[in-house]
Amino acid sequence: MSIGKTVHAIDLHCEGEPSRVLTGAHLLVAGSTMAERLEYSRAHLDGLRRLLLREPRGYPAMCSALVLPPTRPEADFGLVVMTQSGFSPMSGTNSICAVTALLQTQALPAVDPVTSVTIDTAVGLVRAEAAVTDGRVDHVTVHSVPAFATHLDVPLDVPEVGRVLVDVAFGGQFVVQARAQDVGVALEPHAAKGITRVGALIKMAAREQLSVLHPDNPAINYIGMVMLHAPAAAPGTTARTATVITTGEPDPDRPETWTGTLDRSPCGNATCARLAVLHARGELAEGDDFINESLLGTTFTASITATTTAGPHPAVRPTIRGRAWITGTAQFSLDPRDPFPAGFTLDDIWGTGT
Repeated sequence: MSIGKTVHAIDLHCEGEPSRVLTGAHLLVAGSTMAERLEYSRAHLDGLRRLLLREPRGYPAMCSALVLPPTRPEADFGLVVMTQSGFSPMSGTNSICAVTALLQTQALPAVDPVTSVTIDTAVGLVRAEAAVTDGRVDHVTVHSVPAFATHLDVPLDVPEVGRVLVDVAFGGQFVVQARAQDVGVALEPHAAKGITRVGALIKMAAREQLSVLHPDNPAINYIGMVMLHAPAAAPGTTARTATVITTGEPDPDRPETWTGTLDRSPCGNATCARLAVLHARGELAEGDDFINESLLGTTFTASITATTTAGPHPAVRPTIRGRAWITGTAQFSLDPRDPFPAGFTLDDIWGTGT
């Protein structure tokens, strides 16, 4: 980008998690399918990701949604997600933000009391319903892609922690899940730094010891996030969880890389993955609400609407409901004289290895 070429963004947060929705990204991405566009973004747009999510334009918890023309006639728009660790095929949180941004800015028509929207992603079509009052979005329900468990109670040898039983499931990304008490952390805001360290260690161990592969998209063959879970802490909730997103890849030989950021929301992908595990265990039935609380006290209300399959895996069709709020708009550009064309990080607040 240059001063003469700008990218328009709408900034929001979804239950605390910040998202930067880019509405002019169609000129930047190539590909005839969303899977091709995801791979193109990984190959060619990492500079844009770093520019917008790193300082001085971004900060460690920031993620972003590229809004693109759909590749399927039944969809309203396409979505590719940028995070601090790379590009993601799907995000419940960013879907809620994108739908809210497009409806409230009238880029898509908002109809009271419910507006239905279909999102084209690299892992399939995602349907959403926005509850609308006088043109304002009250909340969004996302019917996500099939979620399925791949590992249940698998032993994982985690550095500094020991052997831990974990679950792995796909909920838009592959998510490794562990009980917070098993890794010695409390899911409280004051423990956030310790949670991210343990999460990075679990991700490092899981990537070394466990294999995953999406049956419909072989490029999705990696564990993207770590969810730690605990029993409910607040009345009216089902569980409290914290999801760790590493900033860069943890290196076994460099302890300073064993860090990341927490999803400020209950995390859409991780919540869907949690539903798949609970259903596989027989602990959550179709139609039951699962109210997932974040460390900030915000919640997603999730449920299973149907069962299905994903390749060889029994799967569920999950929904999550959450809220998003627009916090501002911006036009981002890059001066060719700027000494930081890919942004910058300092390890006073950023994890080493970003």
